[in-house]
Amino acid sequence: MKIVSAASAFPKHYYPQPVLLAALRQYWGGKLDDPRVLDRLHEHVGVEGRHLALPLESYLGLNTWGKANDAWIEAAEETGQQAICRALSQAGLAATDPGALFFISITGIASPSIDARLINRMGLSPNIRRIPIFGLGCVGGAAGIARAADYVRAYPDQTAIVLAAEFCSLTLQRDDLSVANLISSGLFGDGAAAVIISGGEVDLPGPEILATRSIFYPDTEQVMGWDISEEGFRIVLSREVPAMVRKHLAPDVDEFLADNGLNRRDIGSWIMHTGGPAVLQAIEQVFDLQNGELGASWDSLRNTGNLSSASVLVVLEEVMRRRRPEPGTLSILAAMGPGFCSELVLLRW
Repeated sequence: MKIVSAASAFPKHYYPQPVLLAALRQYWGGKLDDPRVLDRLHEHVGVEGRHLALPLESYLGLNTWGKANDAWIEAAEETGQQAICRALSQAGLAATDPGALFFISITGIASPSIDARLINRMGLSPNIRRIPIFGLGCVGGAAGIARAADYVRAYPDQTAIVLAAEFCSLTLQRDDLSVANLISSGLFGDGAAAVIISGGEVDLPGPEILATRSIFYPDTEQVMGWDISEEGFRIVLSREVPAMVRKHLAPDVDEFLADNGLNRRDIGSWIMHTGGPAVLQAIEQVFDLQNGELGASWDSLRNTGNLSSASVLVVLEEVMRRRRPEPGTLSILAAMGPGFCSELVLLRW
């Protein structure tokens, strides 16, 4: 099993962080008791600019969940098609070649789901197996790779598409003045990414998927996720997220590696979800990564913000295209998200 390509796609509307901050001050008007709180929170998220599904001036018109969700469908179709086309082109595959399509998102809903719409839009195989996945949030990209690896293990002569498309700006709640929502307004961005996974009988190059692991932490539902109401998605984002990383990620990775006859010293590269500065700092701390090992993750956070499920796939794309490890290098690809849970993928280049 291999990852043969990874490609991202973004909406055309890109704004520097100061422009977005000024628009958010106007968006909330006089509702904030102290606007300086918003400024301070945005200063600490480590983001310099983000893509948005819509032009800034269009967000004031999203006064119902239905309108926001319609915008999500349109953006997911457009950027999803772009990401898949680029990933297929990199792999040298035709649209009708893949045998399965895993679609991942947590920022909108549709039935028929986006994968079905893309089959019509792109001329994908009418026999392609559709696996839409909702609710995994930031862990979704890594989980999608793991589930697609399971698929091609069962069907080694096939390839599978994993597409993550997230448009976090469309979930922003105007009447939610919680710290979690204010942080989210500065941290999360919009975009999509696709990867192609191949079975063992498919002769395509790419890093080999050696093993995967899912870890669920009981009774942690309130660490991260959504509260869903008539207004749409309201962010749940606990201060406990970095603490969960510090408590669980290192021992989980160590156990995962040990079960594969390895230890941390065997890992030559780290492909990590861009949770935010506190999360990336926690990862660096628990794994003693002090030499720029998470450079691709920090750059992705700075340039596009946290893209939820798509983030780790964007980091993977950067590593595959511009920071490719030497042949034989072992990598850990990992993400954490609502559940609370982790997904780990062991790769060999």
